[in-house]
Amino acid sequence: MHSRSHTKMIHEGNYVAEIEVLLINPTDDAWAPYLSLDDVIKLDTVREALRKNDIVTAKKYSKVYKLSEVAA
Repeated sequence: MHSRSHTKMIHEGNYVAEIEVLLINPTDDAWAPYLSLDDVIKLDTVREALRKNDIVTAKKYSKVYKLSEVAA
């Protein structure tokens, strides 16, 4: 079994979160890598926190960026 670190980006409203997860590849001939249940829960927690504008919770698991318009 091989695993590698990967950065997932979640965009909700005016925010983007950058979350570190592990992609798990059980064998070299597997169809695709997958996430652990803990990482999936982390992604869902951050997504829900951003929807509720709960930046404190989102920052526990990720780096959070606020988007702003540069030009109209």
